[in-house]
Amino acid sequence: MPPALRPVRVWDLPTRLFHWLLAACVIASIISAKIGGNAMEWHFRLGYAVLALLAFRLLWGVVGGRWSRFTSFIYSPATLLRYLRGQSRSNEYFHVGHSPTGALSVFGLLGILAVQVGTGLFADDEISNTGPLIKFVSEATSHLLTKWHKSFGQWLIITLVVLHIAAIVFYFVKKRQNLVGPMLSGDKTLTDDIPASTDSTMSRGLAAALLAACAGGVAWLVSLGA
Repeated sequence: MPPALRPVRVWDLPTRLFHWLLAACVIASIISAKIGGNAMEWHFRLGYAVLALLAFRLLWGVVGGRWSRFTSFIYSPATLLRYLRGQSRSNEYFHVGHSPTGALSVFGLLGILAVQVGTGLFADDEISNTGPLIKFVSEATSHLLTKWHKSFGQWLIITLVVLHIAAIVFYFVKKRQNLVGPMLSGDKTLTDDIPASTDSTMSRGLAAALLAACAGGVAWLVSLGA
């Protein structure tokens, strides 16, 4: 008899909220930067929100639900090569959480976002806006970080976002896999042998406390430049 299929909680609520909040903040920050002027006030606020979300994801990647933990999608180069060759093993569960290529996309996007937010803390547009921590670096360093933030970093993020969306469309059209649905509901239809992620009231409470702590940490960091 083939294994029975059932809904399995893959993405816990904190992970799903993180995903959609991060997407909204990144898109809004790009738009506010393009508008400029008074919108830059919101650009800074959105940057702080992104920093808090990234810090939360770092912690949640250690203590979150099973498929949200980094240990579930950190793959060796050999595993990545086997996956690209179509030689995946049955016990690797690439179809459940992040595949090896999906994991590279996730880590790449999170890393670039962290660099972008970090450089923004020390940036100076030489008009009316400066990062809150600009006093801790030299003018030359601030100029270098600003150049990255306003040009290379910004366009790199836009490129990665476009590629991310293109990958979702590719999987939906070519492979008949809906990656958006599970990130909304949290569940995938899988076999009985697939372990589910913990998504209890207690785990959600822990996530809320961690996010509050991360937001407080970002507020403290920003206050250092006051």
